[in-house]
Amino acid sequence: MRFPNFLLCFVLGLFLWIPLGCNNHGTSEKITIATAANMRYAIEDLVKAFTKETGIQCDLVISSSGTLTAQIKEGAPYDVFISADTKYPNDIFKSGLAKNPPKIYAYGKLVLWTMTENIVPSISILNDDSIDHIAIANPKIAPYGKAAISVLNHYKLLDKIEGKLVYGESISQTNQFILSASAELGFTSLSVVLAPELKEKGTWIELENHLYKPIAQSVVQIAHEKVNANSSKKFYDFLFSKKAKEILKNFGYSVDE
Repeated sequence: MRFPNFLLCFVLGLFLWIPLGCNNHGTSEKITIATAANMRYAIEDLVKAFTKETGIQCDLVISSSGTLTAQIKEGAPYDVFISADTKYPNDIFKSGLAKNPPKIYAYGKLVLWTMTENIVPSISILNDDSIDHIAIANPKIAPYGKAAISVLNHYKLLDKIEGKLVYGESISQTNQFILSASAELGFTSLSVVLAPELKEKGTWIELENHLYKPIAQSVVQIAHEKVNANSSKKFYDFLFSKKAKEILKNFGYSVDE
């Protein structure tokens, strides 16, 4: 698959660049964290807690794990890469662009979500004639999209409903399809529907874990000339702290496997 170059990806992803931080404790230290889209809401709470504790400011670039990997390979000056899987961070490590092998920080979970009042989300309804569009993240670059395809294959539905699938380039775009009701239903991360600003919206069901391979999400520190190694290491360590695990659990991630 041909990825767009770093500059194009970066320009297209500017709307997902989010500077976050609170009390700076008198320090000007800052790191840039490339974050998988399923972590869009959880990472905000994680960064706020981290900055409050350390004074280190964090800028976020949020996109699909595959797109972020392409950007890193093109030289994007990110300090930490928080992926939705282990494949992409391992690719970064094998390319000599990471300081450490991937380490799993959480396991994600898949849900089927709808904003349409008269629809009760279920696997069986996906093949119903009343359903025209089903949102799914691009399985070629988004791990949650790959997990959704596994579910459809398990139920032998993929061939039957393939024409209904609407692909988002990340979970964020997939969520937009669902929230706008452009798609009657869609597959997304449990962390999204548990986000405070979304938890009262629509109806969702959690899909059984055995229907797809565990979504083991991992992190690496990026190696580049301008990396703030000390500050990025502090965030890397924080991600495995008791406080961070509590935040991740609140967003539906499993951290005890």
